[in-house]
Amino acid sequence: MKDTTDKYQNKPLSHESTSLTQAPPDDVQTAPKYELSSGGDYAEPHPQELALEVRGLWTGYNGHPALENINLKVAQGEIVGVIGPNGSGKSTLMKAILGLVKPWKGGAYVMGQPAATRRRIVGYMPQMEDVDWEFPVTVRDVALMGRYSGRGLLRRTNREDRDASDAALQRVGMHDLGERLIGELSGGQRRRVLLARALANDPVLLLLDEPVAGLDATAQHRFLDTVDELRSEGKTVVLSTHDLSCVSEWCGKAACLNRTLIAYGPPGEILDEQVLSETFGSHLLLVHTDGRAYAYEHHRHDTASDVETEGEAGT
Repeated sequence: MKDTTDKYQNKPLSHESTSLTQAPPDDVQTAPKYELSSGGDYAEPHPQELALEVRGLWTGYNGHPALENINLKVAQGEIVGVIGPNGSGKSTLMKAILGLVKPWKGGAYVMGQPAATRRRIVGYMPQMEDVDWEFPVTVRDVALMGRYSGRGLLRRTNREDRDASDAALQRVGMHDLGERLIGELSGGQRRRVLLARALANDPVLLLLDEPVAGLDATAQHRFLDTVDELRSEGKTVVLSTHDLSCVSEWCGKAACLNRTLIAYGPPGEILDEQVLSETFGSHLLLVHTDGRAYAYEHHRHDTASDVETEGEAGT
């Protein structure tokens, strides 16, 4: 059974931006309430086992909704892959969980508490283009930034912070490059450094925004191997991607998003032609390369130059 409670109704997409209104349009106040998504034909997790719950979440920018009535539950130790076209609200969902975007209605809960009060146990990895890779900081500096949420920007880091960030670099295989400038790293190395930053505060929940975009198959596999190991150690992971094969192979559940939640459940049960068409609409273009399937918008022109490899840049 597919969970298609909250279907996309061919409404125009709003583009994600940095300007946020404080109140939703009037029609949001009278929006219908739906039951929480069960996600498919499997046992519903007990509330105490939930790492993340999103309840009736509405939010947007400049008075235009980016997310409408999002409901989903993520159990501890799961990997959930969020797919959808550009502008569908994938990044907005993560920012709402982080408290970087204010909900208009509803909210998100981490380990049973409002997400805004649980920021220290959530690790976040932004998209590559959101990072200034020319800024003169080292790999170790970036990893240490992951400790700021627990200590504050104006407080000096201590030995505990340095040990924790070094352990995070060791965990992702980047400790030996600790003194290298981030601008000298390859695409795969940069992602692992960002993952180390997200891990430095020992989070319960990891939010990874397009973590494997542009990587070749080898670099993707190496990164996702690490993510799966983290899951086996008890971490919960929510990641966004255009790579349908990634979701099918590595994620226990898929969330198909296009401003509303189109479907949520095991990839093998929900990722069919109907759901993908509803998720991507007329923009859907399936591209097969290296034995993998990617969902793109039809007007996008990806070239070989956009693909980054795992090679040791700057060596």
